Amino acid sequence: MTSMMGAARAAGLAIAATLLAGAAMAATPGYRPVDAENTLVIDTNKGRVIVEMYPELAPQHVERMKTLTRQGFYNGLKFHRVIEGFMAQTGDPKGTGEGNSSLPNVPGEFIIRRDTTLDITPLKTERGILTGYVKALPVQSQVNDLMAITRDSKVETWGLYCSGTLGMARAGDPNSANSQFFLMRSYTDALERKYTAFGMTLVGLEVVRKLKLGEPPVDPDVMTKVQVLADMPEADRPKIEVMDTHSPEFAAVIEAKRKLSPAGLTGCDVPVPVKVN
Repeated sequence: MTSMMGAARAAGLAIAATLLAGAAMAATPGYRPVDAENTLVIDTNKGRVIVEMYPELAPQHVERMKTLTRQGFYNGLKFHRVIEGFMAQTGDPKGTGEGNSSLPNVPGEFIIRRDTTLDITPLKTERGILTGYVKALPVQSQVNDLMAITRDSKVETWGLYCSGTLGMARAGDPNSANSQFFLMRSYTDALERKYTAFGMTLVGLEVVRKLKLGEPPVDPDVMTKVQVLADMPEADRPKIEVMDTHSPEFAAVIEAKRKLSPAGLTGCDVPVPVKVN
């Protein structure tokens, strides 16, 4: 009987410990867990960069990035084009800007047609254009009211090239994206609707901004290892939470920014908060 009581007590303690661990891992109020299956962990010689990707906006580009990452394609590749006030580009096995993977090119996904199943957290509406967020990526879209008069009941939506946006490089052909990608160091609206924007840097924007400048740089920085977050051993995974843009907490962030910006806000003025535990 004593041994049975001891076993029951031990089992009870184990259950309690499990519940406590679960509580400790629960998301902070107003935050959501990062999408591990669609997040890249990019280790460079300057530090770690973590980028969340959004298949809602560019499914073929997200799949290409994950496929090449899981092949180990990006490990050791150089940042061959880094421009001040613009972006840092990599993903070329030749390191010259002229190389690609052996996979077929990816068609452009500059603009998607959206219905109400893809919900945008609104920031503002101006001249028929809705500015807001799909998860952590600022986007713009035609307003939902237009869905009533379009043939497919959908409207155009595209990502904004804010600081930290992940974009896919291409040649003159709109459908020539392959393996090269870039991370924005600053906001550049000239790329919008012309290059596929499909992710956001959650961690390490300061690392992107520390990369050596040049086209190509002298002794360029490199990606030492690139992994899909979901593929990393649990003990090695960085624990990341992103503020849920549908939450009251994010609404409060926007309102606070709005009070400090009487001239109005752009989509790039309110980066989505991130916690790394």
